[in-house]
Amino acid sequence: MRFSVVEIGYDQRQVDSCLDELGVRLTRLAALAEGVAGAAGAGREWDRIRQEAGGLCGLLRRLDLDDAAVVGRNAGGIEREATEILARARIELDAAREEARQLREQAYAEAVQARRDFEAALYARRRREERADEVLSGVTVEPVPADTPTAAAGTSGVPATRVAGGGPAVEPPGGRDGARVR
Repeated sequence: MRFSVVEIGYDQRQVDSCLDELGVRLTRLAALAEGVAGAAGAGREWDRIRQEAGGLCGLLRRLDLDDAAVVGRNAGGIEREATEILARARIELDAAREEARQLREQAYAEAVQARRDFEAALYARRRREERADEVLSGVTVEPVPADTPTAAAGTSGVPATRVAGGGPAVEPPGGRDGARVR
């Protein structure tokens, strides 16, 4: 008897096939011994052969029953293992759902805070704009005569306008109407 070695022992199909063949042969041997013992009389040799064959057949039957019990126990073990794997998967799924819920809550809280910050910055900008408008509304503008010398013209000795000096016309500071901001 030779069996192929596989990952976890011998090839189960080969072992089962061998045991089945051995069982058939032992059954034939037991039948043959029974027939020979009846025909030749009650010889001690034939009785021993018949008992041995019967014992081997019984051994094979017990092995078959033990194998069935092992398979039954293994099936129960496989079911338990599958149940444990399923339970672990459910625990991991629940943990992943909880983590996702926390991430959603955190993202929502950050979005709300960002909106509040934006609204506060926008309010501050509008307040500065209003304040600037208030400051600028109080400014009065008086027209300045075109021939009025400027501070720069007074210190350097340059005429107030180039028109008087015969050069190209230059717009006086403060605009075309000669208005000065005070």
